[in-house]
Amino acid sequence: MAEENSRPPQKQYDYLLKFLLVGDSDVGKQEILSELDDGAAESPFCSGSAYKTTTILLDGKRVKLQLWDTSGQGRFCTIIRSYSRGAQGVLLVYDITNRWSFDGLDRWLKEVDEHAPGVPKVLIGNRLHLAFKRKVGERDAQIYAHKHSMAFFEVSPLCNFNIVESFCVLSRMALQRNGMERLWRSNRVLSLQELCCRAIVARTTVYGIEQLPLPSCVKSHLKSYALTTSSMQLRYTHSQRKHAGSRKMRFISMPTSPGSNNRSCVPRNSCAIS
Repeated sequence: MAEENSRPPQKQYDYLLKFLLVGDSDVGKQEILSELDDGAAESPFCSGSAYKTTTILLDGKRVKLQLWDTSGQGRFCTIIRSYSRGAQGVLLVYDITNRWSFDGLDRWLKEVDEHAPGVPKVLIGNRLHLAFKRKVGERDAQIYAHKHSMAFFEVSPLCNFNIVESFCVLSRMALQRNGMERLWRSNRVLSLQELCCRAIVARTTVYGIEQLPLPSCVKSHLKSYALTTSSMQLRYTHSQRKHAGSRKMRFISMPTSPGSNNRSCVPRNSCAIS
């Protein structure tokens, strides 16, 4: 019983990432975080910002996110400077019904790039449920995101549209930047398409795929998958044979005394593999 109590508690996540939400004060950042768990108790440094946590599932791995939101006012620039140094990702938020919030993104982007250069960023167009009041075109936002090498989503907290998707994309970008994605790549969860390809290719040949009652685009994908799989297996078999053929061979000579007529069942010059 004492040993069980002395064990450290098991973590409820595989990776921990810190993200920062930046943007003007009225773009609805708190609306995006309203349904998430409050993580303020985990950190004593929470004055001036709201600290929320959520856990997402990414390729079978649990990724816990810490999301810090500033109020968007100028007096909180010092908070942005301190938090952006430890952030692995940034969500740049604007309101699609407020053109002023979109035009002010350059100021926030400059602040982030100054204190956290190279951090992955995602551009978020909030309040998509108010699209009938739109003042910022989707095309304009896409061009801006492409110009600054950012992913882009339009979200709606009212119906939880694209919220988790934007978190997943930014998490993947952050893990790739830190070289962590390769740690779970071998244990990733296979997609339904790949599972179906494996099942079909395992029960037929490349030539038999043409006889299946499937669309031509699906057949071509199955053929490509089958050829890729078979080529990988051939390379593995060739490497195994090459390794086996490289083993050295030595000759064993059986010593015999002069004038001895004793015969051995092993030939005088026999070979053994070592």
